[in-house]
Order: sequence, then structure tokens, then C-alpha cells
Amino acid sequence: MDIFDKIQQSEGPLGQYRKDAHGYFMFPKLEGEIKPRMTFRGREVLTWSLNNYIGLANHPEVRKADLEGAEKWGLGYPMGARMMSGQTSLHERLERELAEFEKKEDAYLFNFGYQGMVSMLDTILSRHDVVVYDSESHACIIDGLRMHMGKRFVFGHNDIEGLEKQLTHATKVSQETGGGILVITEGVFGMSGDLGAVDKIVALKQKFSFRLMIDDAHGFGTMGPTGAGTSEHFGVMDGVDLYFATFAKAMAGIGGFVAGPEVVINYLRYNMRSQIFAKSLPMAMVWGALKRLELLRNCPELRQNLWTIVHALQNGLKERGFDVGKGGSPVTPVFMKGSVPEATNVVLDLRERYNIFCSVVVYPVVPKDVIMLRIIPTAVHTLEDVRYTLESFSEVHDKLKAGQYVGDKVRMA
Repeated sequence: MDIFDKIQQSEGPLGQYRKDAHGYFMFPKLEGEIKPRMTFRGREVLTWSLNNYIGLANHPEVRKADLEGAEKWGLGYPMGARMMSGQTSLHERLERELAEFEKKEDAYLFNFGYQGMVSMLDTILSRHDVVVYDSESHACIIDGLRMHMGKRFVFGHNDIEGLEKQLTHATKVSQETGGGILVITEGVFGMSGDLGAVDKIVALKQKFSFRLMIDDAHGFGTMGPTGAGTSEHFGVMDGVDLYFATFAKAMAGIGGFVAGPEVVINYLRYNMRSQIFAKSLPMAMVWGALKRLELLRNCPELRQNLWTIVHALQNGLKERGFDVGKGGSPVTPVFMKGSVPEATNVVLDLRERYNIFCSVVVYPVVPKDVIMLRIIPTAVHTLEDVRYTLESFSEVHDKLKAGQYVGDKVRMA
């Protein structure tokens, strides 16, 4: 069979919905300035789908720094990979400041967070090593582990007893192969919003020999007394061996980094193929990232504003009888009972009647009878935004329970 014929016959699990969903449910266009209210299909909507956690995307100092960086260096400099011709003092400075912030010996910049995780796992792990990872780990972790030629064991989400059992198996295997053990979890699970059991996993180091890496994309800048992340939140920064985060969330930028022991970071610098053979992160983005990190560290009111909105939203939803999961982070899932067609109509009604834009998650990510609306509160939302959303969600939930979303079309009340 011709490879293109195969593709034509099956567009994939998501692609099968392309004709009906493209431009509305998938690949929607939010236009205008990055803020709580943006334009969707010509109308202003209250947006709860942007990971602009502490409001840096349009912060005046950030916009100024981005403009300065582009004017001074353009988007081409430095040319080449860092190992060959793309190294600069500012790249090194950003790495030093990130390492200091995370209380690690060193840090290494990545051009993209997703790509960075995949390539980092491929670089660190040999076929002799064993990986034990949380079942709800992000796709970048799963893709990285697909490249791993050694053994891997998965434990149920935040199931510490299950992790202990898998560590027992992993220990036996590693003793046979002569390799080591890497445990992987997330600091904040970006879909459900609950926290990884980082403190409990660190405690297992008293019983087992392993290294711990956490993906804290949603925790960096939002969690902990200074925003240093979920490991700081739990008070176990020293127990996390490799700390990975991206700039795409609280930093409202592009890129990522890993922080850890100097010997490991240097190994990545000289062996990580996705960085050795890829162009250096543009200077304008590095310059902008330095300003973002400065604000993240020195302006705690930004994080305080975020948590004011988070608490108002999550407490308000609970008071109205909504299931918002275990919580603990800004990511706010709202669980309702209903079918996939009903989920479609719920979203249509929220967007068309109430002018609220949020993401929806359905089967197979959640069980068949569950609708999950995913809300991302930010520091630049207002309490009035929260009030309106709570009232709108209550009305929509009443319609859902009354059966008004059954069928192919939304039945407006």
C-alpha cells in the first residue's frame, strides 16, 4: 500500500473529526491582545484557556524588553547551534539565574519544552537503565520514553503503593542490567490540575535507590513561596534531582530548561542531539526571558493576584456544587455528567450565548459519561470575570441536567 493511501483511509483519532471541528473545537483562532477578553469568530469572549498564569504576556516591561531584544538583535542572532557558533553571554546568564532560582548547580536552556524533554530522556537513559513513571505523565514524557530501549514501569496516578511495587521490580532489573533507576512525575498535572506526590516520592529515597525528575511546566512561576515550583511548595527542592520546566506557561514565552547537578547538565550540553544540531534560542527570546524571570522573582504581587482569582473561582464552583477535582494548583477542571454530543452543545452554548471560551475534554481522555471543562485562571482576570463565569456555569449545568443539550443542536432556554 502507498503510504499516502494509508493516510487517506485513516486520518487518525483526532483527524477523523477534522471536517466538523476544525476552526471551532480544534484549531480555533483567538485574536487580539493576549488578555482575558479576546476575539473569537468576530465576537469578544471571556477567555479561560490561556496559560498566561501571572499575566506576563502583555506586561508593559515584558513588551518593552521583547521590543528591545528584537530591535537590537533581530530574530536571527545568534546564528548556528550553541556548540558551534550560537553561544552568548546572555544565554549563559539566563542559565545561571535559572539554576540559582531552582537552587541547583547548573541549568541548560532548550529551544522548546516538548522537544527538550524528548531529547533529554533519549540522552540520559541507556538501554541498561530502568524508568518508573506516573501513568498520567505528559505526552512529551511518553514520547521520550518511546525512544528508551530499556525497561520501563508505570505506576497508577499518584499511587505511592503502586510506585513502591514498581520500584521493587525496577531494582531487581537494574541489578541484573547494571543500570540505574529514574522516576518521573509531574509537579502539576496540566489536565487535572492536581499536584504530583513529589514529597512522598522523595521520601521513598530512604528505601530505594533512584533519581527523580519532575516536569513542572505548570508549577514553575505559580507554586511555592517564591514561585520556584512544586518542589519548593513541598519543601523538597534538594530531593528533586532534575527539575524541568518550560517558558510557555507562567513565563509567557518560548523555550524551556532543565536544572540539576553540574556534571549532568554538562553531559547534556555535549550530548543532547536536539540542541547540538539545532539553532540557538534567538537572543530576543533570551533577553525577554531574563526580564520575565526578573519579574517572576521580584514581583510577588503577580502570583498573589493569580491565587486571589484561583481561590475565588475554585471556592465559588465548590459552593455551587461543582466537582473541581482534588485541586492544589491554578488549573481548574470542572466535571459534569454527559455524553460527547452533549459536551459539544455545552461548549457551543458557552461560546455563542454566554461568550465564554474554555477548553473541553471528553472520552477517551475522561470516561465516556464525563464532560470536563478546563479553566485556566490568571493574574489578569478580575473578580467580576469570576462572578459572571460562576453564574453562567450554573445556568449551563442546570440546562445539562434538564436534558436541553441532547441532540445535534443547542436548545437555547
